[in-house]
Amino acid sequence: MVFLIQQTMLYAVPLMIVALAGIFAERSGVINLALEGIMIFGAFIGVLFVRIMQENQVFTQEQGQLLMLLALIAASIFGAIFSLLLSFSAINLKADQTIGGTALNMLAPALVLFLINLISQQNAGWFMIKPSTFGLPRDHDFGFIGNLLLNKVYLTTYICLAVFVILSIILYKTKFGLRLRSCGENPHAADSLGINVYKMRYAGVTISGALAGMGGFTYALTTANCASTGEVAGYGFLALAVMIFGNWKPLTVALGGILFGLFKCISATYTSLDINGDGVYMLAEIGVSPYVYRLLPYLITLIVLAFTSKNSRVPKAEGIPYDKGQR
Repeated sequence: MVFLIQQTMLYAVPLMIVALAGIFAERSGVINLALEGIMIFGAFIGVLFVRIMQENQVFTQEQGQLLMLLALIAASIFGAIFSLLLSFSAINLKADQTIGGTALNMLAPALVLFLINLISQQNAGWFMIKPSTFGLPRDHDFGFIGNLLLNKVYLTTYICLAVFVILSIILYKTKFGLRLRSCGENPHAADSLGINVYKMRYAGVTISGALAGMGGFTYALTTANCASTGEVAGYGFLALAVMIFGNWKPLTVALGGILFGLFKCISATYTSLDINGDGVYMLAEIGVSPYVYRLLPYLITLIVLAFTSKNSRVPKAEGIPYDKGQR
C-alpha cells in the first residue's frame, strides 16, 4: 500500500503543478497549450544544471538535495523565460494563442534535441541523472507513516506540493489573484478600475511557465529520465485535461491529478505492484496485454472529459486578445 501511494503521488504531483500552471495562464485570459513544450524545456535545463554541477564537483554527494533544489529553481526560471515567447505573441502581437502554443510545443523538443547533440556529441546518456531521495536507508523500517512520508521520497515532491498550496491561496485569497482572475473574465471592466490587463496577463503566463518548467524537471527526476529524449509522454496535454476536469479550480484539480496519477502509476508499475503486500502481483498475472495498462491513463482522460467537459466553466475572456480601444 505504501508503494502504491508513493508511486501515485510521484505521477500525480507533476500533473497537479502543471495543471496549476494552466490555471494561472487561462485565468488571466491566455490559453497556454505550450505546457508540454515548457515541461520538456524545463526538464532539459534542470538535468543540464545537475550534470554540469556534478562534473565540476561543485556539490558533494551529501549535498544532493540542495543540488536538486537549485536545479528545480533553474528549471522554473528558464520555463518562465521560454513562456515569454507565448506572452509576446499572444499579448503584444495578438496572435492566435492556440497556434502559438502549438508552435512552442513543436519548437521545444526540436531545440532540446539539437542542444543535446551539440553539448554531448550525440551521447544522449550524458543527460541521464541518478535521482536523489532523502538518502535514508532503503531497507530500514520507519513504520507505515515514516515509510510513507520519508522513505524513498524526493524533496521536489514536497516542494511542489507546498508551491501548489501557496499559489492556490494567492490565486483566490489575495488582491493579486482577484485582479488576475478579473482579467480572464472581463478585461475591459478590470481596465476601467485601473488594472493593467497586459501586465496581469504577462504575470499569469510567466507564473504558468515557471510552474510548467518545475513540473517538467520534477517529472524527469522522479518518474523518467526524459531529458535525453525530448519528450514527457504527453504529460503537458494530460495536465490540460486535469485542469478542465477540475473546472479551473485548484482543489478539484488536485483530486483529478491524484486520480489520473493513480492510473498512470498502474500503467507504469503493474508488473511490480503488490497491492495486498502478500508477494502476489495480481495485475501482472491476469493475462491482460501490457498495452492495455499503458493506454489506461489516456483512455480514462477521454472518458472523464466526455462526461465532465459540458459542465466546465471556461473563463469568459480566455483566448480573446485584449484591445484597449475596443469593447
